[in-house]
Amino acid sequence: MGTFLFDDVVFGPVNSRRLGISLGVNLLPADCKVCNFNCVYCECGWTKKPIQSAVLPDFDKIKTALNEKLASLSMDNQPIDMITFAGNGEPTLHPYFDKIINHTLLLRDKYYPNSKVAVLSNSTRISNEKISQALGRIDYNILKLDSVVQETIEVINQPVKKIDVDQLLSDLKKFDNLMIQTLFLKGQFKDQPINNTTDDEVEKWLDALKTLNPKLVMIYTIQRDTPGEHIYPVKLSELHMIADKVKKIGLDVSVSG
Repeated sequence: MGTFLFDDVVFGPVNSRRLGISLGVNLLPADCKVCNFNCVYCECGWTKKPIQSAVLPDFDKIKTALNEKLASLSMDNQPIDMITFAGNGEPTLHPYFDKIINHTLLLRDKYYPNSKVAVLSNSTRISNEKISQALGRIDYNILKLDSVVQETIEVINQPVKKIDVDQLLSDLKKFDNLMIQTLFLKGQFKDQPINNTTDDEVEKWLDALKTLNPKLVMIYTIQRDTPGEHIYPVKLSELHMIADKVKKIGLDVSVSG
């Protein structure tokens, strides 16, 4: 099935279903996805190139591109709700991620002081102190938690390195500005069933959320084509049923179909 890549360092602004008018920042190559996950639902396609061989945009290029874009948009009175780090894979893999975040916050304060800075991350690098500190300084620290069941994580996210779920939850709990994003889906991949909406999955996920106490839980489902065949979105009505359970444990939740 068709997937797409972002073709520049800075893209948009676009109308995001979760983040409003969002200016995107891609810290990864324009011609391939670079990630330590290989999620069956990823809109950027499969992870094909080893992380070590990827050529990432350098720090100066990113600074210049973001400064020029924000200056231009500000001159045109273009509203921006969010500056969002997402792009073609996992943004925290960039070796200068922490410095880039610091510079972005300065540019935000200069050009769009009322906008927010967001990072969409798969949570795998939050044990790194520099990355953790950088994420702690932003407004929307949106970290992935598609499941807390080891076998389900292996099937859905296809991590390069096995995830230690207990360690992951411990690392997530350290953030005061934590937001959790969870994509719910159903289907099958390589003869393995996929369904993180079962009662058991959801109850274990809810138990983790109680411990993590995030500022916001974002639940959503597939909207675009996926690299894996036989991967299907969850009905909006099901998402709202799950959202109601999140509300019952006292947490704020947003739903995107």
